[in-house]
Amino acid sequence: MKYYFLTIFFCTISLFAQKKKEKVEIDSTTYYIEIANFHKKNNNFGSSMDYIQKAIKAAEKNKDYLAQANAFSFLGNVYFELKKVNDAILIFNKSIPLYAKQKPTANQAYTLYNLGLCYSEKKEYSTAENYFNEAEKIYELINVPEGKELINLQKGILHQIKGDDDKALTIFSTLISKPDDEDQSKIKSKAYYYIGQIEAKRNRNNLAINYYNKALELSSKYKDLQLSADVAKSLSFIYEEMIDIKQSHKYLKQHLTLRDSIRVLNSKRVGTEDFLSFKEAERLKAVEQMNRENKEQQRANKFSKLISILSIALISILSLLSLSLYKNNIIRSQSNKLLQDKNQELIQAKEKAEKASKARAEFLSTVSHELRTPLNAINGITHLLLEENPKKSQMQYLTSLKFSGDYLLTFINDILEINRVESENIEIEKINVNIKQLLSDLHNSFKDLASKNNNDFVLEMDENIPENLIGDPTKLSQIFINLINNALKFTQNGKVYVKASVTETKDEECTIHFDIADTGIGISPEKQSTIFESFSQGSVEINRKYGGTGLGLAIVKRLVELLGGQIKLTSSEGIGSTFSFDVNFIVGEQQFVEVKKHYDESVFENKKILIVEDNKINQMITKKMVENKSIQCEIIDNGEDAIEMIRNHHFDLVLMDVHLPGINGTEATQKIREFNKTLPIIALTAISLNENREMLLSYGMNDVVTKPFNPDNFYRSIAQLLS
Repeated sequence: MKYYFLTIFFCTISLFAQKKKEKVEIDSTTYYIEIANFHKKNNNFGSSMDYIQKAIKAAEKNKDYLAQANAFSFLGNVYFELKKVNDAILIFNKSIPLYAKQKPTANQAYTLYNLGLCYSEKKEYSTAENYFNEAEKIYELINVPEGKELINLQKGILHQIKGDDDKALTIFSTLISKPDDEDQSKIKSKAYYYIGQIEAKRNRNNLAINYYNKALELSSKYKDLQLSADVAKSLSFIYEEMIDIKQSHKYLKQHLTLRDSIRVLNSKRVGTEDFLSFKEAERLKAVEQMNRENKEQQRANKFSKLISILSIALISILSLLSLSLYKNNIIRSQSNKLLQDKNQELIQAKEKAEKASKARAEFLSTVSHELRTPLNAINGITHLLLEENPKKSQMQYLTSLKFSGDYLLTFINDILEINRVESENIEIEKINVNIKQLLSDLHNSFKDLASKNNNDFVLEMDENIPENLIGDPTKLSQIFINLINNALKFTQNGKVYVKASVTETKDEECTIHFDIADTGIGISPEKQSTIFESFSQGSVEINRKYGGTGLGLAIVKRLVELLGGQIKLTSSEGIGSTFSFDVNFIVGEQQFVEVKKHYDESVFENKKILIVEDNKINQMITKKMVENKSIQCEIIDNGEDAIEMIRNHHFDLVLMDVHLPGINGTEATQKIREFNKTLPIIALTAISLNENREMLLSYGMNDVVTKPFNPDNFYRSIAQLLS
């Protein structure tokens, strides 16, 4: 079989020489695979793995799925040759779904074949057979008969392992009848070896020796050291059974020599001097053991009677030892049974705790999610009434109602956020972030709250902070908002400091230390140990005076940990508190671009919007908010009708509720994208624990607006998509 790696090898020599001559670095997946194969052929597996990692990165950067699959397949093959079977399985399984996106290829079949070899090595023969069958189907589909020969060899081996020697013998006999060429001869050498095993098992020793010799001849010709070692070992055993001690020792010595050669080769692969020393010691031990056995054999003829007596004594000792082992096994079995029972109890207790935690999270998530729909009506109607010039006597009531709605929304958001971060169903973004701009914006946003409590709000930033860092601006904003809000809330007639300074710069990484300090009421020592727990505040009196959910610091602690840092607290009652943490950033290559925050209301003129919403109150509120901007709109209460309406009429934008009767909003969006890929669609959702913005955008939606609506965010999202 002409393996694709053989072709890559010859290409490697040419391209590697060309690279030396031209000294031009090429960022190419194929090039890196070729260099990796060159090092692998020279037993430099360390360099080979370095280059294949570069190949994987290049393929991922270019979004070349076939190249990724080939690179992962090559790396899996390297791990398998280094006997790292479990690692090889993991890597091969990364390549399988990537191959599935392409037309069937020989590389894909060869990867499945290698997976079968891995599971055979682990003695999971049923799984191995399944992978061999999948590989065979692809070889048949693309008409690669050489690949089928490899599969047939492995099927014969599996039949032999299962004890079905007749089926195995039929397959092996077919393989050895094929015409000779290099690849076929390699397969035939193994077929001869396994036929020899079957014949030896049937006590047809002379016939077995004949097949072993043919296997040894071919394996020696093509330098298959492992097979040669196995054949020599089998010949030693079979000659020992035939009481031909001289021949037995001859092949045993040949086996030991080949085994040493294999160890030398493997030691070069891993490149450790300790392994070479170990190999040499083992070789000397084997030679010494063989010499001892020769001397013992010479003395055996002179002292046969003594040996017989010693054999009887040895049998007696072994019998006593077996009895002792039997009793020990009974005791061990009883101990294992006790440990298994205890482990089962622990597993059940763990499962109960996990179920209780999951039930709590789902309950809080459901409650917070279901509260959003009526709260959307409260906040929406309040916003509409405030825009319609209410009477002065009504203004106080409406302002209080708006404040209460906003407070309740903050409470619900905190419950949902703590559930989200505790569920570990959260990912860290790695995008451009301008720390200076982010902190400056927050400083401006909190000026009103600072002046309300007559606080001096100071921002100090290190000039050495790079402008373009890679990080997660959303989670950083959540951390700073919670900490700054607490500092300003619990401080009156004092000072609040936000400091950012570079503590370490190494290569392309930058570590920034953040301090949020205040001169407020402080935290008592006994409360500092629990202040980061959910629903925890300094005291009942503090909760009544200042309000809040007691979730902010729990959220901050979890988010800082997700970013790789650790939040620290220093506080004294009546003096103030300081929260500090470090975050590691990668220095980015692109400049940070500030997102526009304002919009021109002229974009709303002469626009037509479709509102897809089943709740009547939400329909009324959304329609009124849209019409207040002179936008025409139509309302549909289900996904099926919305699809047909969009198919037959023109709309400039769609406001799509996620939770609809029949097909939901995400399914409706996917169907719309089948015939209209440019129509802007905004998701409207009372977002739950299992939803997130990225998930909704993946269905084809352009933006997400969370219920209850923040009017400014609502109009801004529409304006950005209409402009």
